[in-house]
Amino acid sequence: MQKTLLAASLMTALSSSAVFANQETDELRALIAEQKKALEALERRLEASEKRAELVADAVESQQTASKSATTIGGYGELHYNNITNNKTDEKTREMDFHRFVLFFNHEFDSKTRFVSELELEHALAGEGKHGEVELEQAYVEHDFSDTVTAKAGLFLMPVGLINETHEPPTFYGVERNPVEKDILPTTWWEAGIGANFKLAPGLALDTAITSGLATPVDGSNAFKIRNGRQKVSEATANDLAYTARIRYTAIPGLELGASLVYQSDLSQGTLDDAAAATLFTAHGVYSVDQFSVRALYAQWNVDGADAAAVGRDKQTGFYIEPSYKLNDQFGVFARYSAWDNNAGDSADTEKTQTNIGINYWLHEDVVLKFDIESQGGAADADGFNLGVGYQF
Repeated sequence: MQKTLLAASLMTALSSSAVFANQETDELRALIAEQKKALEALERRLEASEKRAELVADAVESQQTASKSATTIGGYGELHYNNITNNKTDEKTREMDFHRFVLFFNHEFDSKTRFVSELELEHALAGEGKHGEVELEQAYVEHDFSDTVTAKAGLFLMPVGLINETHEPPTFYGVERNPVEKDILPTTWWEAGIGANFKLAPGLALDTAITSGLATPVDGSNAFKIRNGRQKVSEATANDLAYTARIRYTAIPGLELGASLVYQSDLSQGTLDDAAAATLFTAHGVYSVDQFSVRALYAQWNVDGADAAAVGRDKQTGFYIEPSYKLNDQFGVFARYSAWDNNAGDSADTEKTQTNIGINYWLHEDVVLKFDIESQGGAADADGFNLGVGYQF
């Protein structure tokens, strides 16, 4: 009897254990199923997050690409006050002039191809009987064929001198641009054609160009005067093109050396029987150490033909030297001595000189106030002062 009861108790215990085991197994399966669902949901959220991250990355990349191919606007301007007295005639110049208002419109088609333009209004008003002009100074397409070769076609500034290509007011000292680069080079000088830049070695570059040329008057007081020969690519006569080359060395920090050569077979563009072949040579140097800098430039035109020699303009020369010292980020002082002669081929003493001493005060690196004292000598005799404000953006 006892054996029977023991067996019955054992069977009951085993049955209860089996029931509990089945319940735990079911609960474990349910828990695993819930965890599986949670993992699947987590995977879906991670996939969604990855997709959103990819979309954001694509948007950022698209925005960066768009910024690289964006159209940009910039510009510069300058207001001048000139107070100069001609001591020979006692004529006084008291003049306020918004000399230049310039806008840049540029566009990058991609990382290698770009469009550059510069539109300028001179002397605030343009039109018949007004002093000013509306001028298109640059409009060209440029393409990088390699890391060392870049070419352009259109209307562009000539690669000569120090300020012909870079002449925004905050980048140079003095209210007015120096007279040597103005009357001899002649800044601002632009032509239309094709050009190329070759990076020959680190810090050594060659610029070349084939462009429309000058067309100087052949009689009167401005005969063969270089500045009066600029056609500004306005239905410009192109019987005789100009050929330009410039070499520039910048491998040593703080030092820039450059030289340009321009040749044109006839400054008269065919209006004379005796062609007035002309060659311009310029050389410049810039040296900066700490806060001190010195700039110097020499330029000379040689013009063939009896007609140019008859008025003493078969040779036209000029040079200037300009030391400067920047006291801090805002204040800089300078002195500049210029000498030039558009009639250097004449036996008469026609050389003009000009000394400027002044200060630049930068309100911002792109906004400058200027003041200088001016004294003219040689064939000229005048003195006075100039005030100016300029900006770029």
